[in-house]
Amino acid sequence: MIFFGADKISIVNASLGALRLKMAEKYETPDPNSYHISWVVDFPMFDVDDTTKELSAIHHPFTAPFEEDFDISASVDELKANAGKMRSKAYDLVLNGNEIGGGSIRIHKEEMQEKVFGLLGISKEDAEKKFGFLLEALRFGAPPHGGIALGIDRIMMLMSKSKSIRDVIAFPKTQKGTCMMSDCPTPVDTKQLEELKIRVVSV
Repeated sequence: MIFFGADKISIVNASLGALRLKMAEKYETPDPNSYHISWVVDFPMFDVDDTTKELSAIHHPFTAPFEEDFDISASVDELKANAGKMRSKAYDLVLNGNEIGGGSIRIHKEEMQEKVFGLLGISKEDAEKKFGFLLEALRFGAPPHGGIALGIDRIMMLMSKSKSIRDVIAFPKTQKGTCMMSDCPTPVDTKQLEELKIRVVSV
């Protein structure tokens, strides 16, 4: 039996990915009593909005691109024309089809970081205002660096053969994203919303 999808890449990947997971669950593949670990690498650097053609960072705006995909001497406009094909130095660690960790190698050159901000529509003024501390560190010559964050709750869920991380954490959240212990989230002060430029709209 062969399955195929026809649409834009994001829809095909999501639909066939969901089908893969459903089939794996139905036929218990891989064997639930064994552990299979793999790395997922070469993620796309940007997501391109079909309507506005604006770019957004798939991992985060500090993730380093592959040098062969990113001509540092090119202008922002020239880079934007090729942005859909750029790969990032991001990686995920996967156990039995579940992401248990993720991270990336970070940008450590000021010029490259400024151009990535430019591709994302972040002006130099806004970049200095929001990320001035980071750009200053890059000016001092930050070395190549990266990291990874592991989801201990997901690892415990898989090891205990639970169906949800709520089964293995001490104070599980509800599906509504609320905490029954601390009654969070609580109402936010209007001034705080204004500082973050967030507007609440009743639907």
